[in-house]
Amino acid sequence: MNHPPRANGYRDAWCGELTGERAGSKARVAGWVHRRRDHGGLIFIDLRDRSGIVQLVFHPDSSGDAFAKAERLRSEHVVSASGEVVRREEGNVNPNLPTGEIELSVADLELLAESETPPFPLDDDTVEVDELMRLRYRALDLRRQPMQDVMVLRHRIIKAMRYVLDELDFLEIETPIMTRSTPEGARDFLVPSRMQPGSWYALPQSPQLFKQLLMIGGYERYFQIARCFRDEDLRGFRQPEFTQLDMELSFVDEEDVIGVSEKVMAAVFEAADFDVPPAPWPRLPYDEAMLRFGSDKPDLRYGMELHDVGPLLAGSEFKVFENVLANNGTIRAFNAGSRELSRSELDGLNEIVQRHGAKAVAPIYAEGDGWAGNLAKFFSDEQIRAVNAELEASDGDLLLFVADRRHIAPVALGALRIELAERFGLIPADRHELVWIVDFPLFERDPEAGRWTAIHHPFTAPRGSFEDPETLRSRGYDLALDGVEIGGGSIRIHTAEVQQEVFKTLGMSEEEGQARFGFLLDALRYGAPPHGGIAFGIDRIVAIAAARESIRDVIAFPKTASGADPLTGAPAPVDAQQLRELGVRSLVEPQA
Repeated sequence: MNHPPRANGYRDAWCGELTGERAGSKARVAGWVHRRRDHGGLIFIDLRDRSGIVQLVFHPDSSGDAFAKAERLRSEHVVSASGEVVRREEGNVNPNLPTGEIELSVADLELLAESETPPFPLDDDTVEVDELMRLRYRALDLRRQPMQDVMVLRHRIIKAMRYVLDELDFLEIETPIMTRSTPEGARDFLVPSRMQPGSWYALPQSPQLFKQLLMIGGYERYFQIARCFRDEDLRGFRQPEFTQLDMELSFVDEEDVIGVSEKVMAAVFEAADFDVPPAPWPRLPYDEAMLRFGSDKPDLRYGMELHDVGPLLAGSEFKVFENVLANNGTIRAFNAGSRELSRSELDGLNEIVQRHGAKAVAPIYAEGDGWAGNLAKFFSDEQIRAVNAELEASDGDLLLFVADRRHIAPVALGALRIELAERFGLIPADRHELVWIVDFPLFERDPEAGRWTAIHHPFTAPRGSFEDPETLRSRGYDLALDGVEIGGGSIRIHTAEVQQEVFKTLGMSEEEGQARFGFLLDALRYGAPPHGGIAFGIDRIVAIAAARESIRDVIAFPKTASGADPLTGAPAPVDAQQLRELGVRSLVEPQA
């Protein structure tokens, strides 16, 4: 902490910044009792504030009534103490604390607030605490050093973002929180309007349309640390409300947006002391990413890359593979290396690929130049040699195959690749890799609805002809870090005609497009500059930089996996009068 607190009746110094340079001077500090120790007539108190810990010492003969007050102190009591900063005796120096060479010999102590016994220890970070308990008493959990560290890291990361963007002439502009419901890929959170009964606001999934309107408005370089809301199922890197760095630029192409993004993110990683390769970061076309890794956010830190072995195995006597190929499916495989798995462990691999839509995985062990096991008899020696060469197989290597539809096989096998990398400890903890994924398809076919859907969102600029939607490519780009998407954006559509064409391909009539997005279409008709932008998930970036498995650990007040808030009890029923004022009637009885 760079600046001392303003001197007042509570303190004139931070606990964690008292050093040997202050020895012989007077100081007043304030904070929470971290630990209390009684040693042969002396009382030692570790006092904690946000800056760190300093040791207070109370002498029965020189501390006056402060000594008697110290005898009654307990953990998490709040106090203000003043005295002389003195050097510790050589044998008592604590090298593990920045303040470890001094202590404050207390002459005056004021008890500001007492604390009940906390429901879990705050002075021992090694104690495992139930997450629900931590969230229920979040104010206490936030006092613990791991949470303090991550909140400071989050601040540094956002500060770095703001600094770089300000240097690049961006303007920070806020956009509405209550807006119109527009389809952007997830469910909206809805807010009923009291003044217009029967009508609803939606909380924004992103500031997408507003930042495009800002470009049409002539602001050219915008950014925002934006709160976003999505009513979707939660997991480790998802919350119903989250924070992103949102930015948009005018008169740009993909290279401009990626270049600015790399400047911002390089500063972020430097501020976080997070070691990544220097920019520019590599580009990987979407099709290649899916072929090699089965993911559009691949982790490049380990091998086991996927291969298309369908052409090498065509015409075999294995009917399962032949049926898949005959129905325009594909066979993907990777070499898991020399692994000894039991029969039950091999069978368990099926559960992993089945979670991603595939029917099964076929495990085959390489044996010399051939294959071991019953499946080997269905393939010719030439086919086996060709696959072994493609997968660079050695004697004893485990080869894993998934044969399925073209959109399922690579994804399922890619998930298996990740699972085995984690299981076998193949992911280096001290290495990090970034990659841009580019040249996405613009649309994908929804097999259930039988219509086209947008891969990103319907405002992404296309590349190609609308005569064949399947061949259209997106001018989008995602940035992946260690197998996690941390940012994504695109060059936008900047003419009403192209925007209407996209809506039409998505099955939206001209009237429906005007009803839902008329404010955007109208604005596009008044001269919109070519523009594009990107959004970065701040919670995800902080979680990765802090080596946390869930973004709940880097958000001050998060929700549980069910969307509940154990601290406040949200979501909660409201009384009947509030509902009547809003013109809303609940069809569901509140859960107890």
